[in-house]
Amino acid sequence: MWRRRAIGWLMICIIGFALLIARLIQIQLVETETFSKHNVNLLEESVKQRTQELVIDNGRGNFLDRNGEMLTHKKVSVLVLFPFLKKMDWEADKVSEITGIPAYSLKSAVDSAKKPFAYGEPHPLEITPSQMQKINALKIPGVFAIEKKFERSDIPAEQLLGLTGENPKLLKARYPDKELSDKTLIGISGLEKSFDEFLLPEGKSKLVYHVDGGGAPLFGINVKYVDPANPFYPVNIRTTIDKNIQQKAEELAEQHKIKKGGLVLLNIEDNSVLALVSRPEINKKNPYNDEGVTNLMLKQHILGSVFKTVVAAAAIEHNLDDPNRLFNCSQKINGKPELKYDYGMLNFTESFARSCNRTFGELAKELQKQDPNLLEEFATKLSLISSVGWNGDIYHTSNFRQFAEEDKGRVFLSDEARKDANFAAMSGIGQHEVRATPLAVANMMATIARGGQKEMVRTATKIQYKNGTTMVEFPEQSLKGDTISPYTAMKLQKLLREVVVNPNGTGKWYKDLPYEVAGKSGTAETGKVKDGKKLYNKWFAGYFPYQNPKYALVAVNLDVTEQEGGVQLLYSDMVKLLSEQ
Repeated sequence: MWRRRAIGWLMICIIGFALLIARLIQIQLVETETFSKHNVNLLEESVKQRTQELVIDNGRGNFLDRNGEMLTHKKVSVLVLFPFLKKMDWEADKVSEITGIPAYSLKSAVDSAKKPFAYGEPHPLEITPSQMQKINALKIPGVFAIEKKFERSDIPAEQLLGLTGENPKLLKARYPDKELSDKTLIGISGLEKSFDEFLLPEGKSKLVYHVDGGGAPLFGINVKYVDPANPFYPVNIRTTIDKNIQQKAEELAEQHKIKKGGLVLLNIEDNSVLALVSRPEINKKNPYNDEGVTNLMLKQHILGSVFKTVVAAAAIEHNLDDPNRLFNCSQKINGKPELKYDYGMLNFTESFARSCNRTFGELAKELQKQDPNLLEEFATKLSLISSVGWNGDIYHTSNFRQFAEEDKGRVFLSDEARKDANFAAMSGIGQHEVRATPLAVANMMATIARGGQKEMVRTATKIQYKNGTTMVEFPEQSLKGDTISPYTAMKLQKLLREVVVNPNGTGKWYKDLPYEVAGKSGTAETGKVKDGKKLYNKWFAGYFPYQNPKYALVAVNLDVTEQEGGVQLLYSDMVKLLSEQ
């Protein structure tokens, strides 16, 4: 009996030992680079255990503003110290003399360090070029003065530029033919996502040294500098953003308590984005599952009376703008008495300046009677409901879109609504199903300011190699399709200016600004209610200076009550800011 038991235990031990040997073979020889269902590279992980490193540059491409200044990151000259210094008698006094940092602070920082660090992190002490030169001249092992790339704590135009993150599954799905580490950063949103293929890193620049189990240097105290050594990568995306204007625009949005909404500022001359602010801000603690990640300036919203600009354009081209014709602006669009805005009898120009719903409801019905497609036709001519962001074929990518997350707008959802007179009247005042993005609204104003010429909106002008040469350019491009006539554009310009100069105009707040403003206001019913109060989208869209247009600007405050959330102060302060540039 005991023999059988002994043999049984022996067999169990042999089988267990065989399984252990098989497992070791699997780990050491067979699946060294793709271990387990997670495809862990055991060789890389083994090296990591014996290696400590300080990443100088993660190797991902950068975004620059229109003047060449880095937007998402900054390069800072810093003092780098390695933890093996605690096991050495090093010349902290000399480093102290150069930097002004007390020697005891340097030693204390090293004693508590477990990995290489830039002194003062997370807000490292910035040193001068002269200090860098003197520190490196000391040639103290483990003490370096280098220029390191840091992510900015406050990134301008964060929703426009977008977020990056590690996502192995998405990485493999997006780039099935590329051999990339699971730790590779990829673009999750915004321009980081649009330009992701160009921004992928060739490799990191870093300082490396090898350690034993106690953290002591394994091969002496030599530190190795590792760099991909590619003169062309990483690339830089030269955006059209003006960092100074962008930062001030964000400060103004904060000052005027824009909780949901923002602004779009275009340079009319080359139809490029100078600044774009979207609120709410990104929640830094949980950025990937947060509504702040969404760029609301690229999403469609209920437009309200700003859409009357489209109706006015159609009315002008179809001779419905007779200056002698009067509209009963004491009535709502359904013919009932207008108690709140009892304007009396107004002509076409007065109606536009005072934003009379009755006038544009009637005109929309008359246009619909002529042709049910006219409102959509003119919304397209004014570049309001189509995609307006730059797109085209570049490099080896066809139909590349700079604004990958841009919505299209709309006027109607169905042919039945298109042919219904009542729906046409509601659409004529920017309600019912009328939607547009703030970006497209800004582009409509730029189109009118240019006399009807409609162009794609750019937010990047080129991709540059690391050495400064151009890899890809994004030239100015016209939007395809029909346009309004120069005569119609001229008439619209006068109407938009009348909104501001008319004593009763809805834009009279902007009359005495440093620049002459032309534009259109809008207050759209959203159908939403909060605490028993109706919520509205409040807009002002325009351009300036009126005589020599330079800027198109749209400000919008979303889901606010009727008595709060206006955009007059934000818009006015932006105009003042730009007049000082």
